[in-house]
Amino acid sequence: MSGGVSLAIETGGIAFRNPILTASGTFGYGREFEQLTDLGAIGGLVTKGISPAPRFGNATPRICETASGMLNSIGLPNKGLEGYLREDLPRLAELPVPLITNVMGSTAEELAELVEAVGRRDEVAALELNVSCPNVKTGLDIGAVPAELERVVRAVRPRADKPIIVKLTPNTADVAACARAAESGGADAVSLINTLRGMALDPRGDRPWLGGGTGGLSGPAVRAVALAQVASVAAAISIPIVGMGGVATGNHARDLLRAGATLVAVGTESFRDPAAGLRVSRELGLLENPCKTRQHRQPA
Repeated sequence: MSGGVSLAIETGGIAFRNPILTASGTFGYGREFEQLTDLGAIGGLVTKGISPAPRFGNATPRICETASGMLNSIGLPNKGLEGYLREDLPRLAELPVPLITNVMGSTAEELAELVEAVGRRDEVAALELNVSCPNVKTGLDIGAVPAELERVVRAVRPRADKPIIVKLTPNTADVAACARAAESGGADAVSLINTLRGMALDPRGDRPWLGGGTGGLSGPAVRAVALAQVASVAAAISIPIVGMGGVATGNHARDLLRAGATLVAVGTESFRDPAAGLRVSRELGLLENPCKTRQHRQPA
């Protein structure tokens, strides 16, 4: 980043080389990309989600291209907790960046068990709770109800010493109220936005195209929504924010930082350009005064 500015940042007790992360579900477990980009040059890696037991995922088709974006109904396939700890985590531990593990469950107890098991591992810097994915019918929409979200986060928080990031759903009437609920429940940070719920019809008839019926809309089409929701949440809470949604350039990342985000995650753009995270971080480093510093309340 010759001629640029330093992007190094420390938040939640974690030191990041720069504020650019990978978004969960769009970068696998990192190793899939190691021949295509410099994994040591991004700020941190957020894994695809893991569930208590292995998941196969939704029926096909799972992807539909849309104007300025894509719908996905992947269904969160993964090896489950034991498979992740046995097969994926040892390799992830070799990566030279902070590792954030995304976990998902249909109840507070499932999430707490995942948080406890993963959080005790030294290789993991933080955990991200997926309470917002619209692609599977597992009760994850608890993230859309502030009181329920606060109850879940409050139940999960004591089970790990690592920072907990709550991934908020955009599919709710008041995302700021959900962010406040997550903060009240003990979240150390929030991340947003997740995908917007959408649907595509089979061109040969009136049936849904995606095997899961509906899916999550991501990509440039959601960028303006992400910016508005990050700004709304930043005005409502004092804990750090990981902003995401349609980020494809350094300018897009800077906009989210100016809106109140502390870190920025690159998602769908990685499908088009596997080195997108590296490129965005380099572009951000060449911008004048790219980051807006937020004052965060210290944990009690």
